Amino acid sequence: MGSTLITGANRGIGLEVCRELKARGDDVIAVCRKGSAELDALNVRIEPGIDVSDPASIAQLAKRLADVKLDLLINNAGVLHSESLDRMRFDDIEKQFEINALGPLRVTMALLPLLHDSSKVVIITSRMGSMADNGSGGYYGYRMSKAAVNAAGVSLAHDLKARGIAVGLMHPGMVATDMTGKNGVPVADAARSLVERIGALTLASSGRFVHAGTGEELPW
Repeated sequence: MGSTLITGANRGIGLEVCRELKARGDDVIAVCRKGSAELDALNVRIEPGIDVSDPASIAQLAKRLADVKLDLLINNAGVLHSESLDRMRFDDIEKQFEINALGPLRVTMALLPLLHDSSKVVIITSRMGSMADNGSGGYYGYRMSKAAVNAAGVSLAHDLKARGIAVGLMHPGMVATDMTGKNGVPVADAARSLVERIGALTLASSGRFVHAGTGEELPW
């Protein structure tokens, strides 16, 4: 049993991870821009009104949680847009960077005082951020933002190792959520795999980019 905070917790993979962690007995803090009936039904602590792309919003979250000690921080909030050469929307690319790349770093830095020796930080990333695995092109903002957050996660793994904090970079697979048009692995299965992989995360495996479903290490 521990205290876990997860961003983007009101739906999709975030909601299901909350459900899994609650079921195993964790004290769950669900952070989101706005709640949902499904999240309300889990009977966890909900911190709504938090936008990970807004520094003032994250500072407010840190104030609300000043008396909390976190065993696990899961940076899950994310957004996906589909850019191509003939549909290049730079505003959407910037938004993806703010949420997918800078958001996890902002949240982790703001909540760092709440972490302790043996805490874990997890970034839900994507193999679409892998340059070696890019065989189709497109999705410029999403690919670039996930590659950037992978770089941030590796640096965090190095910088937090001396504090005893492990950092995991985890690709959940293509999950059947609103973001993917309901295509992919059932969300409950993906959540279970993530929770298992997070449980196996140690300082020895900190900073690795892994597929949560299979455990394989993914190429950068």
